[in-house]
Amino acid sequence: MSAIFNNGFFLLISIITIGLLLGKIKIKGISLDLSAVIFVALILGHFNFQVPHDFQSLGLILFIFTVGIQAGPGFFSVFQKYGRQMLIISFLVIFTGALVTVILAKIFNMDSNMAVGIFTGALTSTPGLAAAIDTTQSPLASIGYGCAYPFGVVGVILFVKLTPRILKINLNREEKKLHQDDLNEHPELLDKNFKVENDNIDGKTIGTLRILSMTGANISRVLHQNIASTANADTLLHKGDVVKAVGTQKSLENVEYLIGSPTDQKIEFQGKYIVQWVLVTNKKNVNKTIGQLNLMKMYNATVTRIRRSGIDITPTAGSKIRFGDKLMIACSEQNLNEVMKLLGNDDKKLSETDLISIFLGISLGLWLGQLKIPWGSFQFGLGITGGVLLTAIILSSIGKTGPILWSMSGSANQLLRKFGLLLFLSSVGTQAGKHLTATISQYGYKIFLMGIVVTLIPMLAGLIGGRIIFKINFLSFLGVITGAMTSTPGLGSVSSLTESNIPYVSYASVYPFALIMVIIFTNIISRI
Repeated sequence: MSAIFNNGFFLLISIITIGLLLGKIKIKGISLDLSAVIFVALILGHFNFQVPHDFQSLGLILFIFTVGIQAGPGFFSVFQKYGRQMLIISFLVIFTGALVTVILAKIFNMDSNMAVGIFTGALTSTPGLAAAIDTTQSPLASIGYGCAYPFGVVGVILFVKLTPRILKINLNREEKKLHQDDLNEHPELLDKNFKVENDNIDGKTIGTLRILSMTGANISRVLHQNIASTANADTLLHKGDVVKAVGTQKSLENVEYLIGSPTDQKIEFQGKYIVQWVLVTNKKNVNKTIGQLNLMKMYNATVTRIRRSGIDITPTAGSKIRFGDKLMIACSEQNLNEVMKLLGNDDKKLSETDLISIFLGISLGLWLGQLKIPWGSFQFGLGITGGVLLTAIILSSIGKTGPILWSMSGSANQLLRKFGLLLFLSSVGTQAGKHLTATISQYGYKIFLMGIVVTLIPMLAGLIGGRIIFKINFLSFLGVITGAMTSTPGLGSVSSLTESNIPYVSYASVYPFALIMVIIFTNIISRI
């Protein structure tokens, strides 16, 4: 039996299988889900069963890359809106961890090299440990890391799992709040008909009147002398005409003020005229603007709205379209078929995954992670995790480079992310488990206790900063706290709590900053 378990592949599959089965067990509504894998790995690691380290690196790369790809499209908008708050919380977490480490090291009369290792282990920062080893050239850093790391991993997972229950936070309600915030930022688009009554716009074109820029609404149809037509910048408006406007409630009120009163009179097209959603799946048109598509001149078709990630956006000539967008098209039935060919409208392509973009993106990330930037007496590098994450964020934000789409379908992303996480948890758990008993026996309870405190106190400080001071949404907070603690397993445990993308975006927003701060404070602690 022992020989079988010593087979790396069999051990890996066994840990994942047992962990997934245990993760299904619920006690008072609480389950470990995927996180149960690391507990199984810790136990087997204690008995000297080891999953090859290569699985840890591979799993980490796959997990971080998919997180970056998922978070990328919304990363910069979220960072612009909440970035300052997130960075302050992240700094508070890491600064508190460093301060507590220094204080406890003085109280316990502990070697600074050991303290550095405990600090990086408690914050589960492997790049921080690498910097500590490079700075101290002492094996004590690795020992401190090995002792603090297990609870650093487990502690963040437990914090993420238990804090919502202890504070009685309804995560479904938090998710709905986020959705409402999105609606407030991108209000629902409505349509309404108006009668042209303003003498000042009689005989002028829609382009001359600059209706979109003045009101925020699009004119999609015009009824003139009982003849309906699609609207464009050259369409003339006359008193008595009826126009159909698409926009938010506020923008439609502006239209009423500019054009005239609302009317129930309908605008019916003669012949077969269709208004329909069309899916953008043609790679050639991704990142093109509505103006560049030239639908009006080519097909006498109008884009009245764009639906992206469940949010309706008012289109302008400069609006760029992304893969997977839905465009509301108004045109004749015959021309609609041509528009559908142009845009793609192929549901199957949404589920396809371009393996070239995945492996090319990972390769670029690994290359970026290897770069070293001189910083005083040491060199700073993003490492594997930082390089892959930053590359994925940038590429998915760009969306497309030549024929390559930097995107993945939701199902493919989820599958690859969970697979990578399982590989990572299995390997990192057995690696940590083998050091646990030996380190405690040799150095006593103080190191273990110190690791626990350095893990918990910074998260409590972050909780005070995030929920009491800044009052950020709890799902955003979960992403920030796992990013600040540089805890990939902690982020993985969030996936079982919500389907929202926000924790991943928040994690990606603070992780690079947290990585740098851990390395800086590592060098500071080693010199105290």
